[in-house]
Parts: sequence; C-alpha cells; structure tokens
Amino acid sequence: MGHMYRNSIRSKSELNRTGGEPARRGPVRRMLRWGGVLFVLTTAVIFVGFLRFADSVTTLKPPAEPHADAIIVLTGGYQRIDQAVELLQKGAGQRLLISGVHPSTTPRQIRKMTQASPELFSCCVDVGYDALDTIGNAEEATNWIHAKGYKSVLVVTNNYHMPRSLAELAYVDPDTQFIAYPVVNTDLKNSDWFANPDAMRVMLAEYAKVLFAGARNITGLWRHPGLRSAEPDTDS
Repeated sequence: MGHMYRNSIRSKSELNRTGGEPARRGPVRRMLRWGGVLFVLTTAVIFVGFLRFADSVTTLKPPAEPHADAIIVLTGGYQRIDQAVELLQKGAGQRLLISGVHPSTTPRQIRKMTQASPELFSCCVDVGYDALDTIGNAEEATNWIHAKGYKSVLVVTNNYHMPRSLAELAYVDPDTQFIAYPVVNTDLKNSDWFANPDAMRVMLAEYAKVLFAGARNITGLWRHPGLRSAEPDTDS
C-alpha cells in the first residue's frame, strides 16, 4: 500500500510532460529564436532594398531636353565636368557650379581639360573649393543656389552616385527643384554588372552609403558640415 502511494505523488511539471505537453522554453532560448527571426527579416529587407537601388541606378536616364535655371556638377571624374560644361554650352542652364574641386586645381586647368572657351568660363562658370564630400557638395551648392536666386538646378554626377546626391541636396535645400542628369560611365543596364567584381563592389559600397545617409538624415546623428571652411584650424 505504501509503495503504491509513493508512486502516485508526482510533480506538476512531470505530469505535464507525461501528458504530452512540451517543457516551457527558457528566456535565453526565446531570445535567440526571436533574434534569429529578426536577423532573417532584416537581411531580407536589406537585400530587397539593394535590388531596388540597383534597378533605379541601372535605369536612370538623363532628360531628353534638359533645362533648368542652373547646373551643378559634383567632382569625382573629368567625364562629369565635361558633360556639365557641354550642357552649359547648349544653354541647359544659365550658370555652372563645379563643386568640390581640390585646392591645387585651378580654373585654367579645368578649362583646358574641357576644351571650353575662356569667355564661357569667365562669364558663366564658378569653381567651388569648399566641399570635402557629398554632404559638403550639398552645403556648397545650396549656398551658391541661394546667393544666385535659382529655383531649379540640373545635378550632374555618376548614375550610381545620383540617389545619395539627390538625398543630401533635398535634405539641405528642400525648396529647390533638383533634376537628375546622370553620367553613365558603364552601361549597367545592358551588361552583367553583378558578375563584375569591380562593379558589384562599387554598387554595394554606394548602397551602404545610401543606407547610412538615410539613417543620418532621419536621426540627425553623425552629420558633419563637410566643408573645408568648417574644419578646425590646426595651424594655430
């Protein structure tokens, strides 16, 4: 009798397991499970975002009849400047700003490189030396736009650089109409760029910069002026 009585006493957890109910998961296990789900979802969102970014870049085309009050070109390649000067010569804008020029580069050197006339450069081209990066380009361009009173501006830069450039310009100057004029160094649309390690590296790097710029503009964190004039004077 006593033996039967001792066997009939069981803990609640033992009874639950005997009845087929699983043991309750621990907090660490639940956290790892939800962390894994969050990681998979985040990875999927980033991947889909990259596909959308790549599609927008590869399908970017310059307007058929570009026209605005003025033109700005963000330095980073002579092909950009050549294209911007050609637009100015055709009357697509009244004046051109070449933003982010290195201090050692003179307007005369740029003019010779583009083979433009001295008269065109003396009357209608401004060279900006203050911008250090894309944020600085936006700041420098906005100061120039407001000083001249322009309302619409053609933006000349590489196609892969265009989304971030427009985002920075719109963040600093939401009242100006910025019109994209992408410069296409390589025909990404009709080529297998994803099989080209160099092209893929550029696209991934630029996409990462776009994500970082978006987070920075939303939060207001990690934002710097991007201008030489705002840099601390280390000589004094």
